[in-house]
Order: sequence, then C-alpha cells, then structure tokens
Amino acid sequence: MRRVVAVFGILMLASRPVVALAQNVEKAPPGGDYKKVSDLVKLPDFLPGLGTLYVNPSRLPEGPFLAYDHAGKLVSTIYMIPLKDLDTQKAFADLAAPGGKVDHVSISYNAGHPGVPDPHYHIVLWHISKAQEELVAK
Repeated sequence: MRRVVAVFGILMLASRPVVALAQNVEKAPPGGDYKKVSDLVKLPDFLPGLGTLYVNPSRLPEGPFLAYDHAGKLVSTIYMIPLKDLDTQKAFADLAAPGGKVDHVSISYNAGHPGVPDPHYHIVLWHISKAQEELVAK
C-alpha cells in the first residue's frame, strides 16, 4: 500500500505545470551537465522503448534522464526511483519535466541494470502521444 501512495504522489507532481530548465533540451545533446548515459555505463547508445538517454551524473540514480528518439528529438523525461526509497516512504518533490507538457505517464518495474543496479521503477513522463511512442520502439 505504501508503494501505491508513493507512486500516486509522484504522478501528482508530474502532472503539475513545470518551468523548463534554463538550457534548451528539445534536441540532443541537451548540453549543460547532462552526459550520454552510454558514455557513463555499459549500455547501448539507443535503448529500445526508451531512446538515447542523457543524465546529470550528480543526479543518479533518480534522474531526470532525458530520452531522445533516433532524430534527436526529446520524447520523454524518465525518473528511476529505487524500490528501497519507496519502501521507506522517501519524498520526491518537484519532479520536473524539462520538455514541458506531459502527454501521459508510464510506470514499469526494473530489477536493475548498469548505472542503476538496485530494483527500481521507471517513471516515464512522455512528451509525445501514446501513438508516437513507436519512435523509440526500435
């Protein structure tokens, strides 16, 4: 039950209007402190279903991760929230969506991977429509 409440709180924050970050993140690479995830850990440049990811390393493991399609267009903002943080009811305030408008949100469990080895949830704030998700499917 605590996880459900925590995830609901995250969704409520994600649905708030947000102010875009100072730098332009609409096209890859986003610049600033963001680094390509595949340059930081052993992962492919493009992850099917997510895209090409960039993150500020100081913000690991939660993120935000900025995800781009094959054309370099921002498609989503991803947070990777460790299960242990949900279990301890850690608060995640002000989850920003640097790409602006959020069309829909997806939440999925992940047992761990390079860069975020502990079990966690991917909370994906999609800036594109559900139909356009195919842009990062392959």
